[in-house]
Amino acid sequence: MGCTSCGSGGGTPGGCKNNGTCSSGGCSKLEVYDWLANMEQPNGQSPYDIVEVRFKNSRKGFYRNTKNTSYQVGDVIMVDGGPGKDIGVISVIGELARIQVRKKAPGFKPIEAKKILGIAEQEDIDRWIQARTLEKEAIYKARTMAVNLKLEMKISDVEYQGDLSKAVFYYTAEGRVDFRELIKDMANVFKTRIEMRQIGARQEAARLGGIGSCGRELCCSTWLTDFRSVSTSAARYQQLSLNPQKLAGQCGKLKCCLNYELDMYLDAIKAFPKGETKLRTEKGSAIHIKTDVFKQQMWYAYEGDAGGSGLIAMHPDRVREVLRMNKDGKNPADLNEYKEVVLAAREPDYENVVGQDSVDRFEHIFKKKVKGGNKSNNRNNRKSTSGDRKSGNPQANANPNQAKGEGGAPANKKPQSSRPPRKQGPKPAGDNSTSPKAEGPKPNTSESGNKPNPNRRRNNNRRNKPNNPGGDDADKK
Repeated sequence: MGCTSCGSGGGTPGGCKNNGTCSSGGCSKLEVYDWLANMEQPNGQSPYDIVEVRFKNSRKGFYRNTKNTSYQVGDVIMVDGGPGKDIGVISVIGELARIQVRKKAPGFKPIEAKKILGIAEQEDIDRWIQARTLEKEAIYKARTMAVNLKLEMKISDVEYQGDLSKAVFYYTAEGRVDFRELIKDMANVFKTRIEMRQIGARQEAARLGGIGSCGRELCCSTWLTDFRSVSTSAARYQQLSLNPQKLAGQCGKLKCCLNYELDMYLDAIKAFPKGETKLRTEKGSAIHIKTDVFKQQMWYAYEGDAGGSGLIAMHPDRVREVLRMNKDGKNPADLNEYKEVVLAAREPDYENVVGQDSVDRFEHIFKKKVKGGNKSNNRNNRKSTSGDRKSGNPQANANPNQAKGEGGAPANKKPQSSRPPRKQGPKPAGDNSTSPKAEGPKPNTSESGNKPNPNRRRNNNRRNKPNNPGGDDADKK
């Protein structure tokens, strides 16, 4: 991961153990964890004098500590550049460096190793940082020169030496390139010694870095050091589709991770019968389509779909049984008889064991209340009610439950008058009219029930009766 991801602003990375010097190079490419850091040397044994030094990107080298100086991981040191001087960061020391030498450089001779000159001074570090700032502009100029000379090469990276005495350009090309004219032009422009190094596509991806399709940083730029050849047979053994867009990495080659689980697949496939042999049945021959190593299933299909059943999943033991029958000269009627029945896993029923309810238990909370369409009528009713209350109308303020009669039936809207009805003449004979005018007055009812109050009618008659000195006789006249 580059220092740009951990930067806290101002060009100085935050939380870096190199105190800001890692802004001139990568800070965790091919990093090695020193698991022997807390181990002390036995009595009388001198520490290992070979030290691993990390430079820009993934370039590393082994250097010899001839002065027996005590160094720590992360120290910025100056080494012999041959010719000149170079600056790097110590990555591995002690016995772990011995293991790294055996692993990466089996033919390494400590006597021929370059020497460590000492701890880098501040002036040397400033010159080193200046060299890193010149690399971005130099790469653009070098690419422009290569295009003008019509050279079929891709210049991917450039690295200045710590003392600015040499510049190394890394490029990739399909074949050999005659870049003698290019070196002359670069030497005139950059005023330094030029060196060209051809690298492969995987080494280029390791130096530049990036994010893979898995979402993580490239293995070649973080921990992978040896690049093994990857073939399409690795994808076939793992039952992967041969899609070059999915199988290729950032470098354009097959992904290195195809080899990670290849040995496990090779061991598991040994327990399966060979898929090259066809299964002969009375319906026709069936060919092998694919194998599911984890589910222990082999999928077959009839040639030309003679059986009309599509893919048939069979256990390897059943496949061996059919092959044994074919070897004896017998053909089964149909492969569906040997088809493996896959039982669907029964999901447990929902049990409210922790006080949970249905998933839609909150839906009624978010539902909006449906408002009626007669908004104006509701407003008018509210206004009339408030007006009746202000005017002191007792019927408007009365309890609405009292307005209902017996059995919940609503009472008459108009209040009945206490005035007695007018007297009507005798009803003519033969008149069977049932109009409301011919009906007599309805008895007045009290608020407590539907029974008429006779005392109230008697009092009303006395009150409205005129003063007649003749009594009832005068009335009759």
